[in-house]
Amino acid sequence: MQEYSRVYQKLRQFSCLSSYWNFNIWVNAIALSHCFNVFCKQMNLNNTAVEALLGGAERVIRGKREFLELLAAGILAEGHVLLEDNPGLGKTTVAKTIARLISGRDGNPLLFKRIQFTPDLLPYDITGVDVFDPETRSFRFVPGPVLANIVLADEINRTTPKVQSALLEVMAERQVTIGSSTHIPPEPFFVIATENPIESEGTFPLPAAQLDRFMIRLSLGYPDREAELSILEDNPAGKTLAGLEPVLSLDDFLAAQASADAVFCHQSLKEAAADIIRDTRSHQGFTLGASPRAGLHFLGAVRALAFVRGREYVIDEDLLALAVPVLAHRVRFRDPRAQADKIIREICLARLNKIKS
Repeated sequence: MQEYSRVYQKLRQFSCLSSYWNFNIWVNAIALSHCFNVFCKQMNLNNTAVEALLGGAERVIRGKREFLELLAAGILAEGHVLLEDNPGLGKTTVAKTIARLISGRDGNPLLFKRIQFTPDLLPYDITGVDVFDPETRSFRFVPGPVLANIVLADEINRTTPKVQSALLEVMAERQVTIGSSTHIPPEPFFVIATENPIESEGTFPLPAAQLDRFMIRLSLGYPDREAELSILEDNPAGKTLAGLEPVLSLDDFLAAQASADAVFCHQSLKEAAADIIRDTRSHQGFTLGASPRAGLHFLGAVRALAFVRGREYVIDEDLLALAVPVLAHRVRFRDPRAQADKIIREICLARLNKIKS
């Protein structure tokens, strides 16, 4: 897939060489065109797999196509997702639905673990612990729920910062260190965390280091009237979810991730993304701007969103669609009344308008 991507970018460069056409370039262009056609066919196959994933999710999550596209972009870009919204909107159901739709090597759904975060939780309840075995007179490792393909960190802000920090290593480095041993979670691996923003009693706000590890923060929002009637009629979370079968194999999912990573992004859009990140650091309304990790997450997410929406190239609307979900949860304000979403959208629009002018 990376080779196809390089061929594709070379072919795009050929389109700028109209004044230099000769026989050798023509022969090379024909060969590149053939490779490009193969690349496009592979992209189409993988995009069909994504459509199957979105279609399966829509059987349970009604009337939320745009939300599901952004969610798919996050996990296809190998990122972790933070779902922040009011109670009862289906945040936990979203994670369960995605877990059921992707099958493992054995044809069964991927390994899914749920962690209900509470104030009395301890770090080893998440990562696992070495337990003494009296029969062998040695310690053996009992893996924690974090060593799964898909981890649901439910109500993550209900536990102490000490326990929240137990996720830092595995989210950033895809490994868990217990004593002198390192344990690797299976591939693919991603965390979907939920939190309730309207209650502060008994909660512990996520520190900046934890928030920076989430590629994207999303909100479901309330369904429209048609979707709500459909939910009342079918109760998809109670009936449809239980019978949901995988629609995407592990190989197809990994191929889709590779295709998303190979999406072409023009240099001017890369520069705009870098400038948007840098502008958050110099803006007078912020005391903390976006990190270089945020820039990598931003570029990976826009490539994945372009792929989810059926394109092999990034456009400016992709940056605008993801600027707030990827960046707003990472910044800190001077004025607590300020609206990060509005400021970041203005920063993004200003940079994109400079490209067009």
